Amino acid sequence: MARRLPMALSMLLFLLLVGHCRGGKIGVCYGRNADDLPAPDKVAQLIQQQSIKYVRIYDTNIDVIKAFANTGVELMVGVPNSDLLAFAQYQSNVDTWLKNSILPYYPATMITYITVGAEVTESPTNVSGLVVPAMRNVHTALKKVGLHKKITISSTHSLGILSRSFPPSAGAFNSSYAYFLKPMLEFLVENQAPFMVDLYPYYAYQNSPSNVSLHYALFSPQSQDVIDPNTGLVYSNMFDAQVDSIFFALMALNFKTLKIMVTESGWPNKGAAKETGATPDNAQTYNTNLIRHVVNDSGTPAKPGEEIDVYIFSLFNENRKPGIESERNWGLFFPDQSSIYSLDWTGRGNVDVMTGANITSSNGTWCVASANASETVLQNGLNWACGPGNVDCSAIQPSQPCYQPDTLASHASYAFNSYYQQNGANDVACDFGGAGVRTTKDPSYDTCVYLAAGQQDEHNKFDNFSKIKRLQSSTTGQMRSPLGLYAGWCDCSSSAVIMENAQVNLIGRMVEG
Repeated sequence: MARRLPMALSMLLFLLLVGHCRGGKIGVCYGRNADDLPAPDKVAQLIQQQSIKYVRIYDTNIDVIKAFANTGVELMVGVPNSDLLAFAQYQSNVDTWLKNSILPYYPATMITYITVGAEVTESPTNVSGLVVPAMRNVHTALKKVGLHKKITISSTHSLGILSRSFPPSAGAFNSSYAYFLKPMLEFLVENQAPFMVDLYPYYAYQNSPSNVSLHYALFSPQSQDVIDPNTGLVYSNMFDAQVDSIFFALMALNFKTLKIMVTESGWPNKGAAKETGATPDNAQTYNTNLIRHVVNDSGTPAKPGEEIDVYIFSLFNENRKPGIESERNWGLFFPDQSSIYSLDWTGRGNVDVMTGANITSSNGTWCVASANASETVLQNGLNWACGPGNVDCSAIQPSQPCYQPDTLASHASYAFNSYYQQNGANDVACDFGGAGVRTTKDPSYDTCVYLAAGQQDEHNKFDNFSKIKRLQSSTTGQMRSPLGLYAGWCDCSSSAVIMENAQVNLIGRMVEG
């Protein structure tokens, strides 16, 4: 009995930790650079219908602020770069702004953050030096009316504020920004405000597809892991690598206690001919996986289990934005408020891509090949499932029950579903680079039976357990958690991570234009 006590205590501690996870917050960016968007009050209704609790806007438009009154939605408002000079020069300008744009509508409208400037290092005019004086004046104005502890002040940045982001442990801020960056970081610490950054794995993939795989950018389980050679930390997706590059840059300046907030991240649903990754399927895959990653407190390799708040960009397509085609197509909704693709904002249910319905239980769901997937993507997914994915594909061999119809889509569907059922029956397990879709319609036919979640026989359960044990015995340091809790990576030994011929992907400087 005594020998079992440590295991029992460990399990109890684990369950307590899981039970007390609050989960990171997921919000949405409400950009309005378009001439066909619904009125703000309609937008506020849409956001409530979607159970979205956090919204970022880029100014203090009175109609928008009034629309969110008494909705329970927490609003992040912004001081545009064009107003920084006036805000930095005279306290009276800020006092007047606060009196006219914030106080008449607060607290009916729950304004919780004010961003002073947005990606100032990317501004065509040099306004970086104005940020901290403007932030201090906003803080002074809030303090005068007793709101400095209720409304948090910060400023947003692009990944371009770094001079180096790969490997993540070598993340470093550009020294040319030191004149405003250090006093800004001191301000954030003093006022317990987060360091805000906009991160876009899409641009990492689009700008360097030969170095950054689509799987790695989309949180796909087929992505090849990247090992930081300095720390041995294992990265399975670009988002975590970008977040940690910021963390290590902050740590290098002795600001390791600063919380990081991602104020923009997303994926375009449409692009120019050369922007092959900009599709609704990829956008849905990225944002679905991102939401799950956040609400399940996956954290990052450098800070596992760390809560991180993320705002998805963007609520609507914005037809007046300049630049390439994708710039105008980051939206989740059309102007008529219909969904471009479905998302489960809770991160705990799932989405049936074939019907667009939310799936709140894993029982009675299957994973099949997408009708929109190319033959190359389907073949790659099939090869992966029947190879590294450890799926038993004997049923789709000649003379076996699921061989006919002898088509790539049919064989891929069977293999995808088998992998899906063996690996938690969740969105991530049905990704396959966008080639897999979840459905509530049973794809079984004749004598070919597709198992549904919760219907695996005892042999399959034992076989899956054996695979996990083999993985544990053959992997040192880090391994995927088999618990299906999206807890990221578990430290399964104290040994160093060893990985032969590891492919190191380049993390470049990608900025949302």
